[in-house]
This record gives sequence, C-alpha cells and structure tokens, in this order.
Amino acid sequence: MDNYKGVLVCGEIAEGQLAPITIELLGVGRKLADELGEGLSILLMGSKSGSLGQEAIAYGADNVYTVEDSILDTYNSDAYTQVAADLCKKVLPSIMLFGHTDIGCDLSPRLNGRLGGGLSMECMALSIDPATKLLVSTRPVFGGNALATMVSKSARPQMATMRAKIVPPAERNDARQGKVIPVEDKIDASAIKVKVIERIKEEVEGVKLEDAEFVVAGGRGMGTAQDFAKLRELADILGGAVGGTRVACDEGWAPAPLQIGQSGKVVSPKLYIAVGLSGAMAHIAGCLGSKCIVAINKDKEANIFNVAHFGIVGDWKEVLPAMTAKFKELKAG
Repeated sequence: MDNYKGVLVCGEIAEGQLAPITIELLGVGRKLADELGEGLSILLMGSKSGSLGQEAIAYGADNVYTVEDSILDTYNSDAYTQVAADLCKKVLPSIMLFGHTDIGCDLSPRLNGRLGGGLSMECMALSIDPATKLLVSTRPVFGGNALATMVSKSARPQMATMRAKIVPPAERNDARQGKVIPVEDKIDASAIKVKVIERIKEEVEGVKLEDAEFVVAGGRGMGTAQDFAKLRELADILGGAVGGTRVACDEGWAPAPLQIGQSGKVVSPKLYIAVGLSGAMAHIAGCLGSKCIVAINKDKEANIFNVAHFGIVGDWKEVLPAMTAKFKELKAG
C-alpha cells in the first residue's frame, strides 16, 4: 500500500486544447496532492499531447505523461484502457481522477476492473481525511435525494469521476516548473475491438446550455409548452440559454438535451433564474454550482428556496413579464 503515491489526472483533449474538465481536475488534484504532500501528475493521450505538456504544468501538474500515437486522437475504449492501465502499473498513483464525461464514465470502470481499485462516480466534492490520508468522495445517491461520502480503505488506486463545473478551474501560472515525460507504450492493435467510423457533432443554436453565463430554467409550474416558450425572451435579453427540469423535458416542452439535473446537464452560470420549479434534489444537483440563484415560485415552501440566493414568492405569470421588461429596460440603457 505504501508503494502508491501521488495523484494522477486522466486528462482529456478537445479540439487540440486541454478540455475544461481537465483544467478543473488539475485544480482539485493540486489541492489533494498538496494535502498529502505528494506530487500531481497527468496522463495525456493523442498524437499532439506532447505540445500540451507545458500548459498542463502551468495549471499545476508536476509530471505530464504523454503518449503520442494517432490511434489515440479519437477516444477508443480498448486503446485508452490499455495505455492508462500500463501507466498506472508503472507509476502506482494513490489517487486517480477522471471527468464525469462520456470518456471518464466509460474509461474509469474499465480501469477499475483491470487494476482492482476503488471507484466513486459522479462526485461533487473530494477531500483528504486528515487522520487517515484517505480520499473522501462525496456523491449523490437515491436519485439525488441524498449525498453519501465514500472511502476506499484498501483498494488502490482510489479512483473518482468528478462532475464538470463543480469546482473552479486551476489558476494558470506560466512560471511553474515540471517534467514532460514521453511514454513509449506500444499499443497492441489486436486488442482493439472497437473501430470509430464517424463522429457527428451536435449543432446547437445560440449559447450552449452548459457554457451559458445566464440560464433561465422552467419546471412543471410552467404548465404548457406555450408558457414554457416565454422563458426564451428573458434568456435572449440576457444573452443566455434556456433549460428545463426532467418533467418539463418529459412533457416535451423542452428538448431532452436541455434537461438540467442529475440525469441531464450540469450548469454553473453567473445567474440562474428558476421559474415554476419546485427544486427536487435531482434538479438542484445540476444547478447548485450557480453563482446566484433567483427562484420564482408561488409555493413559499418549495425546496428551491432553500438553495436560492434570492426568492420571489408569487405567480410566475405576473413576475416573469415584469422581470423581463425590467431587464429589457436596463439593457436598453
């Protein structure tokens, strides 16, 4: 057990750059490594991963392991698992972090099975127990209605996937020093059973929900698709995006990709305006990272008011038009 040291981030590359989730993981990974008094490393895979080494160091990594192979330019379960498992067996990280992304959700269980580690998925917080020096992972359970803390006492590495936008990104410091270590890992082509034929990028009109600084979201209380569509005017004035609860999406008032919550998107805008939604835990799990939450609901006991920074008890049919008109007036100057 004492042979396992340090924190290893399994990095993701998007359009030739470190993916935002990777920069967030470097931030939380740095904090964990400092509390342990150990090093922070990152694994980058892809033919151009070497060019991102210094950037990863600037965001907090002490060591950057790069595997430059064109086979790894597109995510492939078999190839990524093979490379990451081989590296883990060499460097023996005590903690391994993944984004709770499509890649992280596919790769982490595979690695966990191969390495015999202890995996907690969809974590919302990570910390080090000061007494035991073990990783403490906090994640939603029971459909998001409760939070549980998980500890792996004996399995190594301690592994966790982290939700996006839960923690702030690492601060860049170009003066930081570290090592870029190329890994000469020959990939066994015969072990790759999956072939990626085509990638289709989802086209989104306007601001992407998960990237929006302003989000206007509606729930069951909106009542109809026609009423739900009234959220768009306020979102457009703010330059933001519209989102919905599971109920709103199930009713067809909003497309499924706009669902916010445990089974949908996670957002952390500067301003989150919740209209006619009760605040089920599963939904709150997707917006709790918002800098400011404003809730509009005629039920003063609605759970959304327990997390809102500002609450308006009233009928959204009266409040929303007034709010929209005021924002419009302010924007017009």
